[in-house]
Amino acid sequence: MPYGPWKKKNKSTKEHLVENEEVSGGHAGVGSSGKSAVNGGAGLPPPPANLRPKLVFHTQLAHGSPTGRIEGFTNVKELYSKIADAFNINAPEILFCTLNTHKIDMEKLLGGQIGLEDFIFAHVKGIKKEVEVYKSEDALGLTITDNGAGFAFIKRIREGSVADRVKVICVGDHIECINGRNIIGTRHYEVARMLKDLPRDKPFTLKLVEPMKAFEMLEPRSKGGKPGGDNKVGTGRSTLRLRSKGPATVEDEPTEFEEKAIKKVDDLLESYMGIRDTELAATMVEVGRDKKNPDEFAMALDETLGDFAFPDEFVFDVWGAIGDAKQGRF
Repeated sequence: MPYGPWKKKNKSTKEHLVENEEVSGGHAGVGSSGKSAVNGGAGLPPPPANLRPKLVFHTQLAHGSPTGRIEGFTNVKELYSKIADAFNINAPEILFCTLNTHKIDMEKLLGGQIGLEDFIFAHVKGIKKEVEVYKSEDALGLTITDNGAGFAFIKRIREGSVADRVKVICVGDHIECINGRNIIGTRHYEVARMLKDLPRDKPFTLKLVEPMKAFEMLEPRSKGGKPGGDNKVGTGRSTLRLRSKGPATVEDEPTEFEEKAIKKVDDLLESYMGIRDTELAATMVEVGRDKKNPDEFAMALDETLGDFAFPDEFVFDVWGAIGDAKQGRF
């Protein structure tokens, strides 16, 4: 059965800090429910800023700061830029964001969707560290993700693994260099492949940057969220969907089918490729929703996600997971 082959600052808005405001979640003024374009239709230029729905979110730096208000972003890079402007820092200082918690909680990681009432916490660069690791097994036990703006970081450490035995390696650490090679700007799946391809029974060096922590956050390291954990964010009925390509949209919360399918596909991404990426998983579910057979699904994936070299078995398993979710089999 054929599957492939596969190949691989805007106009300013007004932000300000709110000195004594309680952390209670972002606020959004939305003129209509359901799906509405924030950035215009696919292939069209973005509409003027004054014609976009006005979505305002509250944000803080995770290690402690006043509360800021941000608006007018349509993708993750623009979001980081708006946060940086609000706190007078450089956007590349931001490693990742979590929703509704200042802790390094990978189950609350900001991915492709933000609930319209979610509060955004930005985790910025902290201490740099360099560690030598002896690769005594084929797998290091690391799950890699990225922040959508060029920084890959550690999302999970498998208990008892090679990485777990090196206590200086922590969930949330940004991987800056592997054996002296700078990997900033390298996508998570490429970083995972580089780590997997390192020769066994030889040492290698990692340069890491951990997120800055407030005093009360200094605690024993986490292994990251459990694969079966609830990764649902937001309490409202709508979310802002951020896409790497195409416009951001305001959408209803994912249906039960979508949640189950996205979680299963995300699990398959970790199993086959050593990464977790809920936005990528959501895109694959969206692509496969109306496809009638694996060949049609594979061709659609190639058109939509041509940068990824998906194994044939992975594509078949993803197709099966989407079908199982449709039938309510898990």
